[in-house]
Amino acid sequence: MVERTRMTAAEYFALPETTQPMELINGIVIRSPSPTPRHQGIAGNVYALLRSRAKAGGGRAYMAPIDVVLDDSQVLQPDVVYLAPESRCQITERRLVGPPDLVVEVFSPGSVRRDKIDKFELYEACGVRETWMIDPHEQYIEVYHRDGAALILQGVYGLGAAFTSALLSGAPIPVDELLAD
Repeated sequence: MVERTRMTAAEYFALPETTQPMELINGIVIRSPSPTPRHQGIAGNVYALLRSRAKAGGGRAYMAPIDVVLDDSQVLQPDVVYLAPESRCQITERRLVGPPDLVVEVFSPGSVRRDKIDKFELYEACGVRETWMIDPHEQYIEVYHRDGAALILQGVYGLGAAFTSALLSGAPIPVDELLAD
């Protein structure tokens, strides 16, 4: 069961440190069970790819748990975050503040609605430039890129396919590598 408590970002940050996944969405604290091994394997694959591309291009990559503060009632923990060299997202001693350039969400049982609707709308509203939504069960990746004020679906990519990201130099990204066990 998901536990919900209303608070501000300042109250959220006063809570004790925990390894349990926790976010502040619309002022409501959402605690979730730990991710599955498959989820973590895919998130690790994505992180490894983004970290290697970040090192080559001067960006930065982070893996959950890391707090991304969007405003006083939105503190999210995307599964993986990429910051381009010219990112508007600020790296502070304890958290990231502002919209990351790329956020990646790997669906878990029970998180699909929150990831695909609630968090996606927040990413779109705050100015995230690109979002990847990964479904480990159905084995596909939805890639969205910014076009003006909206995140537009670039495509849905399954096993055997590859996609490109303007943030990552446009080099092809094989879906099989990201979804591998």
